[in-house]
Amino acid sequence: MLKHNADREKILHLLEEAGGVTEQVVAEISAKTGVPEADIWGAGKFYSLINRPGERVRVCDGLTCQMFGAQNLMDTLKSKGVEYEAVSCLGQCDRAPVQLETNLELQSFSIQTQGITPDNADLPMNLAGPQDLTYAALRKVRSLQKDQILDEIETSGLQGRGGAGFPAHFKWRSVASQPVTERYVVCNADEGEPGTFKDREIILRQPHKMLEGLAIAAHTIGAQDIYLYIRGEFTAERRSLERAIEQSQSEECGHALSEFRIHVVCGHGAYICGEETALLESLEGRRGMPRLKPPFPTVQGFRNKPTLMHNVETAACVGSIVLRGGSWFKQLGKTEAGSKLYCISGHVKQPGVYEMPLGICLEDLVAAAGGYEGTPVAFSPGGASSGFLPIRFHELPLDYKNLAEAGSMLGSAGVVVLNDTVDLVQAALWQLEFFERESCGQCAPCRIGTQYLRQRLQAFLESKQKSNLQYAEDVGWEMEEGSICGLGMVAAKPLESLRKHFPELFA
Repeated sequence: MLKHNADREKILHLLEEAGGVTEQVVAEISAKTGVPEADIWGAGKFYSLINRPGERVRVCDGLTCQMFGAQNLMDTLKSKGVEYEAVSCLGQCDRAPVQLETNLELQSFSIQTQGITPDNADLPMNLAGPQDLTYAALRKVRSLQKDQILDEIETSGLQGRGGAGFPAHFKWRSVASQPVTERYVVCNADEGEPGTFKDREIILRQPHKMLEGLAIAAHTIGAQDIYLYIRGEFTAERRSLERAIEQSQSEECGHALSEFRIHVVCGHGAYICGEETALLESLEGRRGMPRLKPPFPTVQGFRNKPTLMHNVETAACVGSIVLRGGSWFKQLGKTEAGSKLYCISGHVKQPGVYEMPLGICLEDLVAAAGGYEGTPVAFSPGGASSGFLPIRFHELPLDYKNLAEAGSMLGSAGVVVLNDTVDLVQAALWQLEFFERESCGQCAPCRIGTQYLRQRLQAFLESKQKSNLQYAEDVGWEMEEGSICGLGMVAAKPLESLRKHFPELFA
């Protein structure tokens, strides 16, 4: 039981500031915050950026980086006597392979000039366009009734762009209808899904669109505090965000956001914190373990108060919807509402982030990315969580409904193309290793299942004996049915999808 005046929310930040978890650091933070040392140890050891002190290089071993030589990079570092550790996807798939220095600065980092849809003022996010500092949409909503704003969001058909695809207006209405008046807006910028790097580009190129969308949401639901939980490895992005916040509260932007309290909180290296309730646990200074739902965050979220949670891209769409109308946004889509930021990496000539109508197919996306490299055989349509589809699905609409019907998912639209130089079974193993590492360990089906599937597929690769996978389907079912959050529910997808679509690999 915490003391009444204990300040748990500070402990993760203080641990990272001090360089990591050590006995001395934990004792000092306990004295400063009133949080018991055991609680600080337990929370700190959960996060990869603070669980052990010391300088070392982090090398991404996500799918795209592995395809482009991550292992060779690690072998080179080892031969030079450089201490390194393999880490999960760093959100730089268009620059694969990637290593992260100990000061958390990406090697040779720069904003890409290619791999982005050209400037087009008709696009809601328009990553390549100039930044708009007028905050015209926020000024407009101040003259509207709350119900008018909610109706416009509903008309737009805007769905959550972080992966779940949940209708945005449901969340807004739920929070706005709560009897509790202390409410929060939380932006999930903890981008960690392998193959996904769209939020990174929004924060670097159009941070004001995201901030304006969050402010409109806060105004509509009656919140004063906006929390932005940004991935710990995103240092350049954090600086871009902090500059934009400073501008938004200055004369330059007409003090547009001065009425809001905006808090930037850095993540500490845990993929699971992309799950909304795990993110809330982390915000409150705990291990990032998902909560049981219900209650949902709109009813009991941050500090157990009604909380509206949105992904970066979802928020960035809101201003354009307010200015141009929900019907305008809806008709931008091909099979579902709006435009969508699609990430594409792997074996294409120009990997990057492309804003296109929601529901375009792989062929349309690859054409924007300059075409294929080599002979494509498969693709992952929505990050590791979506598994693999054979290239014959190249005309399937990349949207929420059609991909779900195909047994996959759009997720955060992190498309990875694999050509015939890749061992697909090895690619599935890389994805299973990712899920095993990133499972929070809270529920047994996920904790045990991710390890079991990785071990069995590894044994199959070594022996080519199909008997190694005898119970894989049963374990995958147990994980999907018994896991608390989405990680465990989809962690078997890479293996399941390969066995379904490429049975010859397991003959």
